[in-house]
Amino acid sequence: MRGSVLMLAALGLFATLDANSKLLAGAYTVAQVVLIRHLVMLALLFAGRALRPGLGGELSTRHPWLHLLRAAAMLGSAIGFFQALREIPLAEGYLVYFTAPFMTLGLAALVLREAMPARVWLWSGVGFGGVLVAMAPGLQAGGSLLAYAYALLGTVSYAVGLTINRRLRDEAGLAKLILWSALPGGLALAPFAVTGWVAPTALDWVALSANGVFAGAATICLAVAFRRASVAQLAPLEFSALVWAMLADFLLWSTLPEVTTLAGGAIVVVACLMSQRIQKAS
Repeated sequence: MRGSVLMLAALGLFATLDANSKLLAGAYTVAQVVLIRHLVMLALLFAGRALRPGLGGELSTRHPWLHLLRAAAMLGSAIGFFQALREIPLAEGYLVYFTAPFMTLGLAALVLREAMPARVWLWSGVGFGGVLVAMAPGLQAGGSLLAYAYALLGTVSYAVGLTINRRLRDEAGLAKLILWSALPGGLALAPFAVTGWVAPTALDWVALSANGVFAGAATICLAVAFRRASVAQLAPLEFSALVWAMLADFLLWSTLPEVTTLAGGAIVVVACLMSQRIQKAS
């Protein structure tokens, strides 16, 4: 179950990252926010290796093109969700995001040739139904088509990134995962970030830097999870992000969940538990 626990931890970190980014979205461009995130990830990586040489393993890789594709997917995911959540509510964006498990299962079956038990698809459908129950009362569909297109871009990119994580499961070392995602992404964003740079306040520097910690920790948890467990086991757990979103709403915006939200959350939890039970038995 270690892979499942790491997956849940990664989802919690990503939910925290999304909430923090939404708070920053009104003042800074996506290029600046994500560039600082990547620079912090690189700084933490090299600081750790300076204190403990060789920490995280080798930086070189036998699959540079896969890593670059993964970096592009992560960048697309970060940009897509950031831009979408600037305009539409968290619930709207997350509803699009919750199609990711189906995309991930499909990609794993087509690209990785992993067997997908029919019951996993069934319980994934139940989990998505729970999301609909929880979010339907608050959905307004008032955003622009571009905002929803950004959310779809982020979702597709995220699913591609998860599939590549599974493809790289046999490659030893975690340091290269940070280097090969943060460095190309940072280089691509730097010109756009400099052009629209806004000087952050001291408090915002803390928030912007925290994104790098959240993203780096989530990246490692996600990668290790996909090394220890199959896509069929992990993909349905994506729906548990609804619980993290409910917690973030309560802690940051003092929003108490409605009865339908709690009912949907309960359905999601049951679907995740049943999916894990199927995988454990198979």
